Amino acid sequence: MKSYKNSYLLFLLIFTLQSCNGQSKSQKIKSTAINLTPPKGKAMAAFASGCFWCTEHVFESVFGVDSAVSGYAGGHTKNPTYQQVCTETTGHAETIMVYYDPQKVTYKELVQVFFDSHDPTTKNKQGPDVGSSYRSVLFYTNDAEKETAQEIIASLTKNKIYKKPIVTEMKPLKVFYRAEDEHQNFVKRNPLQPYVQGVSNPRFEKFKRQTSQRLKE
Repeated sequence: MKSYKNSYLLFLLIFTLQSCNGQSKSQKIKSTAINLTPPKGKAMAAFASGCFWCTEHVFESVFGVDSAVSGYAGGHTKNPTYQQVCTETTGHAETIMVYYDPQKVTYKELVQVFFDSHDPTTKNKQGPDVGSSYRSVLFYTNDAEKETAQEIIASLTKNKIYKKPIVTEMKPLKVFYRAEDEHQNFVKRNPLQPYVQGVSNPRFEKFKRQTSQRLKE
């Protein structure tokens, strides 16, 4: 993703610096952490599988998913920005938060979507994107989710679905930071963007060909 967006990032950096110059140093930074309590009757699940533009596009196509939010998780920096995460020093991975109806799609099925839509055997790399922020991570919020994820990984390994070992991390979800507005629903809003045409769309089409999960019409 980075190779396609150097100019884009430079513009955002200049804009950010200019904006900061006009603010008081004592001004508090607004928290971008979201509430991890799901809406009534709904559930939430977080996944990191490379570029969050791609991941968001995939999960929002799944039947039973209400929405997906792009963000950052798994690191140590509070309220990280996209520019900070791209330095690979925050510990965060580009992550999406999925809001779904558990009566229509299960957490187990969403974990399967996660594996159907990326390569879990490439450490700190997904397609053309390289760095720890693009690593594969399954976040869990309780023991049941952890056990479900472990069972699926064990099954995939036993059945030798992949030629190489699965390197997906499993981490408890402690906090999820929402990404900037320009990253939300990026694929839908920017269909002609080079990365979308060259990476996101091909990845999405490959996912549709190989998944057995029910998708939205």
